[in-house]
Amino acid sequence: MKRWIYNILIAFDQLVNAICCGYPDETLSARCWREDRWFRHVIDVLFWWDIDEDGYLNHCHSSYQHEMERKDLPEEYREGQKACKN
Repeated sequence: MKRWIYNILIAFDQLVNAICCGYPDETLSARCWREDRWFRHVIDVLFWWDIDEDGYLNHCHSSYQHEMERKDLPEEYREGQKACKN
């Protein structure tokens, strides 16, 4: 159930990003980091519990790293699954 709620929240985040002319499979937070948007600091404050080991608010940066590592994709997509079997 917990994972289902998380997936719904990620899907909503990606929908908002797509509506705002972003990539359809990217979260708004990751886009803010990638494009160095001024309001990424606002998003970082909204997700105040997402701090790095140095104690800095870092939600957008960690979201960007999540996207780069493809952590929100199903495992078979992350590992570059071999060609589909017939």
